[in-house]
Amino acid sequence: MMQMLEKIKKPNDVKKIPEERLPKLAEEIRGFLIKSLSRTGGHLASNLGVVELTIALHRVYSLPDDKIIWDVGHQAYTHKILTGRMGEFERLRQAGGISGFPRRDESPCDSFDTGHSSTSISAGLGYVRARDLKKESYRVVSVIGDGALTGGMAFEAMNNAADLKTNFVIVLNDNEMSISRNVGGISDYLAEVRTSSAYTGFKMGVTSALEKLPGLGRGIVDTLRKTKSSIKQLVIPGMFFENMGLTYLGPVNGHNIRQLIKVLSEARRFEGAVLVHVVTEKGRGYEPAMRHPARFHGTAPFEIETGLPAKREGPTYTDIFSTVMRKMGDREPQVAAVTASMATGTGLKRFSNMFPERFFDVGIAEQHAVTFAAGLALGGLVPVVAIYSSFLQRAYDQILEDICLQNLHVVFAVDRAGLVGSDGKTHQGLFDLSYLGEMPGMTILAPKNLWELSDMMKFAVHFDGPIAVRYPRGEAVTEFKEARQPVELGKAEVLERGSRTALLAVGAMVPVAARAAEILKEQGMEVTLVNMRFVKPFDRELLRELAEDHELFVTLEENVEIGGFGQQVLAFVEREELPVTVCIAAVPDQFVGHGSVAWQREQCGLDAESVADRIRKRLAESAGRGRTE
Repeated sequence: MMQMLEKIKKPNDVKKIPEERLPKLAEEIRGFLIKSLSRTGGHLASNLGVVELTIALHRVYSLPDDKIIWDVGHQAYTHKILTGRMGEFERLRQAGGISGFPRRDESPCDSFDTGHSSTSISAGLGYVRARDLKKESYRVVSVIGDGALTGGMAFEAMNNAADLKTNFVIVLNDNEMSISRNVGGISDYLAEVRTSSAYTGFKMGVTSALEKLPGLGRGIVDTLRKTKSSIKQLVIPGMFFENMGLTYLGPVNGHNIRQLIKVLSEARRFEGAVLVHVVTEKGRGYEPAMRHPARFHGTAPFEIETGLPAKREGPTYTDIFSTVMRKMGDREPQVAAVTASMATGTGLKRFSNMFPERFFDVGIAEQHAVTFAAGLALGGLVPVVAIYSSFLQRAYDQILEDICLQNLHVVFAVDRAGLVGSDGKTHQGLFDLSYLGEMPGMTILAPKNLWELSDMMKFAVHFDGPIAVRYPRGEAVTEFKEARQPVELGKAEVLERGSRTALLAVGAMVPVAARAAEILKEQGMEVTLVNMRFVKPFDRELLRELAEDHELFVTLEENVEIGGFGQQVLAFVEREELPVTVCIAAVPDQFVGHGSVAWQREQCGLDAESVADRIRKRLAESAGRGRTE
């Protein structure tokens, strides 16, 4: 029974529960999360790790007046429960249901829409400056993980926060993980601090003793807090945060609610920026998630008893990429792999195990990853940079300036391209064809099935220049095996020959186009089906040929229409004055919410039925040539 959880109906109800009953509440929340997410899927391990921390934050602060900003936001499920949204978890990450991330349009207790890493300190500092200018009095807390702390933006914000004269609390949730195990100097430093029990005991003992001095104790303690004394330099390894101008408290046990409430209450009293170092365990309370936190970072529905997926699916595109990279590691000694804290997510774990000297995890630092790859390329290696589409856009300037401008042979494996389903707005890979396509010298490919992904990766490794292979999330397509042809630069393949209408499909839209062609065939219309393969450069020669006996080109892409493949085809048709009309099937100029990929395609008019219907209407209208819808 959920005796404590039943008392949480609205924000701040947690304050009514006696403190000695809060561990019971934490236990009930964990049980609820495990049971609920086993049915819906979601971010499990990260949320199990912050239950006590979230309870303590909601005890010390009052929402929605005070602002809690969650970095990335995938760990905010307990926050949602404590603000009265437990009843909505049945539709978590489903169309019409609540998001798996904080959303301001979902609750006034969600202070900042998040989904990407290392932003919370900047956003919190902005809130603080606005609060002070408007002479308001609410409190601001930014919660950031040690993985997110590897992102340079976090340090830019901490540097900027150092001269604050009013309260701003940064909670560092240190669980030794981002999605994969953390790496690098920050991780090593935190490990050293984590084990520095000498400092913790010293500080708590001295503080306790001084506070007992009648009349003077509190004043002495407050003075010491503002002083970077040489004694601290001797007892804290590095004194990194204090040297940056932040007051450091911790480390504190992130699963001891009483200690958390005490240290957070203390942090509220500081004038200036204070960092509270909280040590937690990712996946706490559920053995499979504790053993495999990366696998349970974002999970599909699973069997509670075993932790195994509830539904067995075929290999994903990421699985195929993983296999190809492992094989290329054997055959191509110059190939290196680079990822931004996503070794497991991008499928590079096997490569890292077999070729550790050629594998580089740079932490959550996409900009650094790309320019680092530029250096690898100049040094004679062939770096394969594997990053999700949504995260790669964070390195736009580095791709343009450091890779394309120098015409370096760097391979971008753009995972999760297109519609991504339940992760929603912040994770959609709907912009890469636009932002990569506008860069001079960039070559872009998109596979129609798992075999083509393998062939394209091999092509990319032996190419000369910047090149990106973009592929979708989820189970890999196994259709069209008989159509397998060698990959040639800028060449498309015609899968079916028809008349009047040519479907020019990119990557994951090839199966959709094929189904639309079947629907039209049942209605007596034979259309031409083309797998474009290359988005840049696309097959201009084929389009000129098709224009001789077709009147309508329909481009299909899981990318925003603006700047995408369809607009490039339209510009080409108009420039060449080809006698065809171009109809663009792409994502409208809007953000696409969470739900299934099938639902998202329907919303964007990218499902087979919608595409077929548009073609019927266009042919019936026999409209003017060279125009777009």
